[in-house]
Amino acid sequence: MTRPATVSAGRRATGGAEHAGGVASGFAVRRLVPADAAPYRALMIGAYRDEKDAFTSTAAERESLPLAWWEARMAVDDDAAELVFGAFAAGRLVGAAGLNFERRTRTRHKATLFGMFVHPDFRGRGIAGALVRAVLDQARATPGIAVVQLTVTDTNEAALRLYERCGFRAFGTEPLAVRIGTAYLAKTHLWCAVGERAP
Repeated sequence: MTRPATVSAGRRATGGAEHAGGVASGFAVRRLVPADAAPYRALMIGAYRDEKDAFTSTAAERESLPLAWWEARMAVDDDAAELVFGAFAAGRLVGAAGLNFERRTRTRHKATLFGMFVHPDFRGRGIAGALVRAVLDQARATPGIAVVQLTVTDTNEAALRLYERCGFRAFGTEPLAVRIGTAYLAKTHLWCAVGERAP
């Protein structure tokens, strides 16, 4: 599946273009490239460490992966299986959200939003919403994609409200989805129609 040019928050854009609305707010959103792997790795390992309830992966699991794994996650190939958008403030990567494309024939109309995180020092500025919109715009611009799905820990009410504002709807809850120590957490599954054939 050929990937279109990078999309930035609400409008079609060429690769590397920034989120115009975000610039006025002191941040910009763009698709990450392999050269961004080191700061992306640092941001996300901090997320896995400090926001344990929000992620299925652990910091230790991700720290063990080579930098090449992180570079592959943001490959710029036309048929890349996944991509990542980053939010920058004063030249610093402060937030990220990824999009993974299904490969199997019967599920190639679906994509998954993953790894959504904004550094605590930069929350409340509209960055999270801009990242979600950039991911959804990219999905809409990708031929054949009809729906974007995601999961969120069901106690994370702020994240649930964000996704609902961006057009996601809950369709079920997975009990005992994640175990942290002796505690089990449930995950809410959400979806957002993005294609012409989506209901």
